[in-house]
Amino acid sequence: MHSSGDFLGTPNLNYEAWRDVVRSICGRYTPDGIEPKAFSGRARLRTIFGFRAVELSSNAYRLERTHQDVRADAVDHYYALFQMAGQSRIIQNNQIMEFKVGDVALVDAARPVTYLSEKGSDYWASLQLPRRSLVSHLGFEPRCPSRRSGAAAARPLRQLLQEGVEEEPLMSVPANAYMRLAYYDLLGALFAPSDPDDTSLHTDRLFTRICDIIKEHFANPAFGPCDVAVEAGISLRYLQKLFTVRNSTCSDFIRSVRLDYAAGLLKRRSLLKTNQPISDIAFASGFGDYTNFNRKFRRRFGHTPGSHSGDHAEPWAYPHR
Repeated sequence: MHSSGDFLGTPNLNYEAWRDVVRSICGRYTPDGIEPKAFSGRARLRTIFGFRAVELSSNAYRLERTHQDVRADAVDHYYALFQMAGQSRIIQNNQIMEFKVGDVALVDAARPVTYLSEKGSDYWASLQLPRRSLVSHLGFEPRCPSRRSGAAAARPLRQLLQEGVEEEPLMSVPANAYMRLAYYDLLGALFAPSDPDDTSLHTDRLFTRICDIIKEHFANPAFGPCDVAVEAGISLRYLQKLFTVRNSTCSDFIRSVRLDYAAGLLKRRSLLKTNQPISDIAFASGFGDYTNFNRKFRRRFGHTPGSHSGDHAEPWAYPHR
């Protein structure tokens, strides 16, 4: 086990050594505002319940991560960042955010960022959060930088880093997974949007994207709700919630899209008086079983696929948004 106190006992690194170590554990950052010969800092990487935990300190007055650094690193994650000592400012996405001991922030590692130190003696600790995992658990793409001060939900997150209990050999894989879920839930409680309109706008856009994903892949008979969730980068539970509030389910919507597409092909078949096998239309519409297609079609339109002339065809029906 290692604690934050152990970190302060790790060796001081010079300018080049610090940059090399930091690059290897969390990407490219350049200290500035101090002569390289006068620079000193520490850096450490740990693994805690499957999270990469990074601790950094330096006496630089500025840490810079540029567009070029971001492109070179090609990372796609966030940091839950804690100010453990000192006071700083974070500049990202044209926003300036004050950051002090006790605060927790979300910072996007895939965007340029600048850290400005008040006194050149800062110590930060962070948890690395893969973008897809965080968005999946939160249900939305967080704005960065975001900060929360003095929130009760931040205390166990900070305690995780302070106590620094690394993975125990006897802790099972499911136990580690449950611990990660607990911390994602805490982050969700911390960073949920305070403005309901912001949440509504995001969910409407997300739902539109989900509908587009289904329209793109419905012809694959194996494509189902789990695949939609993966493509959208959200959890299956959150996907189902988006449909539930619209009085539908993801499975019902996929089936509706398939039936409407089949109805369009059947109308074309009738108008052109072709002999295209109806089973081919069923398979082209994403139904792997003709008997199931026939049953679902009759339930939806009130007649068999063979007698469908197009008079009863409906446009692709989206659940109410």
